[in-house]
Parts: sequence; C-alpha cells; structure tokens
Amino acid sequence: MSEKKTGAERRQHRRFSVVDGMIEPISLELGAAAKSQPAIMTDLSAGGMSILLFCEPPHAKSFEMTLAIPGLDKTPIEASIVRVHQKGETYSVGISFTKIAKRFQDRIAGMADDNADCETRVALRLPEACVPNCSFHTLCAKPVKAPHWPAGKK
Repeated sequence: MSEKKTGAERRQHRRFSVVDGMIEPISLELGAAAKSQPAIMTDLSAGGMSILLFCEPPHAKSFEMTLAIPGLDKTPIEASIVRVHQKGETYSVGISFTKIAKRFQDRIAGMADDNADCETRVALRLPEACVPNCSFHTLCAKPVKAPHWPAGKK
C-alpha cells in the first residue's frame, strides 16, 4: 500500500513568502504576443510560485513568461499552471516552472535559504539578524532589516 505525501513533503524546493505578512506586486508577460499583466506574487521557490491575477490565466498546457522582481529582473521562464482557484474576479494561480535557467533557479533557491536563515536568527533573537550578503534583502520587509545592507547599495 503506497502512502500519499503531504504538502511540504512533495515540494522539491524551499518556498518562501515574498514579503513577511505582505505581498509583492509584479509584472508578468504571458506569451510572446501578450501584454504585460499585473499580478501579485504571494510566494516563490526555485520550482514555481503562487500569484494572484486579475484576469483569467492562460489555458495553454505550457506558456512562456517573463518575471520581473527585485533581484530577478526580466527572468525568462517556461511554465505550466498546476492549480487555479477563482474568487470573484481574481484568480489564485499555482505555477510550476518547467524551464528556467540554472542561474535564476540558483538565485531563487539562495533567496529562500537566506530568508530561512534570517527567520532562524530572528527567532533566536540574535543581535545581527540581517547580514550583508543576504540575497533576499531586496524583497525583505522585516522590522530587523538593516537599511545599509547589502554593502554598497543605497
């Protein structure tokens, strides 16, 4: 008898909320001829993301998109939709990345790892929760965020 895996156990990549307690507005270009669509990203991982759309998502099995968020400007991705929940005129959409450059996937995984490390430092009440080499810094909205990190950026 096989056992069914539950949510976190099925995930291959660490997922993080884009902004603690908030959401991140993004712009998606869905397909070559499509206009840029406003969306709100609620979480992200190296393998996919969840977004809120204000228009119906594409009905294709797979589609191309360009993701533009701080730290990942103009990231080309091939993706597929794995779930859609409609509520009124908004759509909660789960997207799986089917083709993404390794460097972008590594960058997202690094952001997820840095965010998890930060959460641990915050939970332990360490004096230096925010570190200078944090790749999640551009999306961070935690109250402990050091405004002077990463070094050289203002």
